Amino acid sequence: MILIKKYFWSYTFSILLLFAVASCTVKYSFTGASVSPDVKTYTIGDFPNRAKLVNTTLSDYVVEQLRDKFNRQTSLNYQADGGDLEFEGTITGYDVQPMAIKSDDQAAQNRLTVKISVKFTNNKNHEQDFESEFSAYSDFSSDYILSDVEESLVEEIMKQIIDDIFNKSVANW
Repeated sequence: MILIKKYFWSYTFSILLLFAVASCTVKYSFTGASVSPDVKTYTIGDFPNRAKLVNTTLSDYVVEQLRDKFNRQTSLNYQADGGDLEFEGTITGYDVQPMAIKSDDQAAQNRLTVKISVKFTNNKNHEQDFESEFSAYSDFSSDYILSDVEESLVEEIMKQIIDDIFNKSVANW
C-alpha cells in the first residue's frame, strides 16, 4: 500500500511538472535555444569584410554558416528581410601573428585570429538587442604557409564564432 501511494504521488508530480513546462511562454529545444513563441523568422544581412587582410570567401561563409546553424538548431524560418530576429555585422579582423619564436628569431607557431562585429536585433523584444565583437583564433606551425592550412583554420575558428553568436542571441548564455 505504501508503495502504491509513493508511485501515485510521484506520477501526479510528474504530470503536474509536465503541464507546468508545457505552459511556459518560451520555447526550449535540446540545442539550448530559447525563443519566444511569437518569434517565427530570422534575417541575416551582409557581413562585409573590412579587415586589413582579406579572405575573399569569408563574408559569404559567415552568412552561410550562421544561416545553417539556425536551420539546424531552431524551428525558425529564414526571411530575406525584416525577420523577427535580425543579424548584421562586419568582419573587422583577419590577422596572422607569430606566437612562439625559435632560437634563430623565426616563428615556430603562428596564430590566425578572426574578429566579427555583430548587431543583433530582436524585433519582438528589444531588451535582448546587442552589438558585440566576437573573435576566435587557431594556431598553426610555421612549417606551413597560411594558404596551406587556411581552409581548415577558418572552419575551426568560424565554428567557435558562430556558436558564440548563436548562444548570445537565442541561448541567452
